[in-house]
Amino acid sequence: MENGEQEHAEEAQPTYAEAFPPLMRAGSPPKVSSPHSAWPVKPIRSSTMTQVFHVPLEERRYQFEEVSFGGETRQSEIVREIQEKTGCDIEMTQTKDKGLTIIVTGRQTSVATARRDLLIKLQTQAHFDLKIPKEHHRFVIGRQGEKLKTIELQTATKISVPRSEDQSDIVKIVGTKEGVDKARHIVQTISDEQAKLAFERLDISKDYHPFISGPNGATAKRIMEETGARINIPPLSLMKNEMSVAGDKDGVAKAVAEIQKIHATVKRTMSSVSVEVRKSQHKYIVGPRGGGLQEILGNCGVWVEVPSAETDSNTITLRGPQEKLGQALTQVYEKANSVVTEEVYAPRWLHRFIIGRKGQNVQMITKDLPKVNYTTKQ
Repeated sequence: MENGEQEHAEEAQPTYAEAFPPLMRAGSPPKVSSPHSAWPVKPIRSSTMTQVFHVPLEERRYQFEEVSFGGETRQSEIVREIQEKTGCDIEMTQTKDKGLTIIVTGRQTSVATARRDLLIKLQTQAHFDLKIPKEHHRFVIGRQGEKLKTIELQTATKISVPRSEDQSDIVKIVGTKEGVDKARHIVQTISDEQAKLAFERLDISKDYHPFISGPNGATAKRIMEETGARINIPPLSLMKNEMSVAGDKDGVAKAVAEIQKIHATVKRTMSSVSVEVRKSQHKYIVGPRGGGLQEILGNCGVWVEVPSAETDSNTITLRGPQEKLGQALTQVYEKANSVVTEEVYAPRWLHRFIIGRKGQNVQMITKDLPKVNYTTKQ
């Protein structure tokens, strides 16, 4: 009993049986005779969670859909099927920038499964073949496949590991580009840890990772070619500071020294500036598959940090040499203002005729204008 309960018991002068109730047997639940019993059992509530994520316009799989009268689009059908399969509550809306905002509510494991399935079916997919030594496959799979399942749910990807009788050492990863990058990093790290080679972990703040990687990974590739070591840098979306280097002892030592040199130089010369840019314009700065950010990094040596689509923040931060920030900021504003949106009202019943069968009318209109995107609000 707690001290406060003991004092109360002394004032009320309970009987011996009341003051010292018999202990429960191991494995036996307490019996509750009334709501006011001394040993109440609180009901265990099943926990639920809500996750919000976005699919940008340029990565939507179903941008043009023909809706039959009284029917539903393939996109809506997919949402309904996944909702029935996982038991989650799924809400999907189209944003002003024509992307999708999806809200999933349910049990934690069910939400993770629903998110993975939704992204696989509604977002255009990236594919990556990762060469992993056959003897490392079992460490990727884990006991009864639990490790592999965890990675798939964490990254919203589908990972195919060859069967033991298959001689292939290629692990196939399918998912969104962001998810594939995450899964690739995790699987490669597992393999590197099992390799009978030198292995170094470097704890370097994520702020410096883009400079070590270089534009489109060019700097990291150069170091790997020169040293023969493998450098594994986590994607920025993984929110992880630690990077790893694996290979023969001399190669790893040289690669680590080069990485530390770059880190020290950037740390000594780096400045930063933050600006406010409308959330709807962020995607034009980022560019398809992050190409806009890589272009600015290559041109100016400045990394542009754009907040996640899941946040409401409008603040963009530029990091790099002081003398290059102005040039980079100019490019940021140019990209942010590079796209304009015009809306034309048309009754809903006309949409299917404007779009045409399988989007053929829209494709004909935009054939000579590849940089123009066309969408309709259902």
